Amino acid sequence: MKRVYTAESIVQVTHVSNLLAAEGIKAELRNERLGGVIGEIPFLETWPELWVAELDFDRAQELIEQELHGPGLGEPPWKCGACGEEVEGQFTECWNCGADRPQER
Repeated sequence: MKRVYTAESIVQVTHVSNLLAAEGIKAELRNERLGGVIGEIPFLETWPELWVAELDFDRAQELIEQELHGPGLGEPPWKCGACGEEVEGQFTECWNCGADRPQER
């Protein structure tokens, strides 16, 4: 087993665990109840962790990277060609009228 992900929030770790499960990767959650000992041991060691089988590690890392830093994040805003609305870069459709993002040329 290898640790593939850790975060301060159990909610975020559970979200990633569900993402992996949807792709058929079994993940083991560890440290989910260590929050009560913060101060007794270093706080980073109390964060919940996800561990996967070594055979699944590379694929799990890919999926996590795509989810947390995937395409569109950090992209510049774009202007809808149909209605003129300015739309945040991570979206592929206009939130106002539903038109598709113009293709890059």
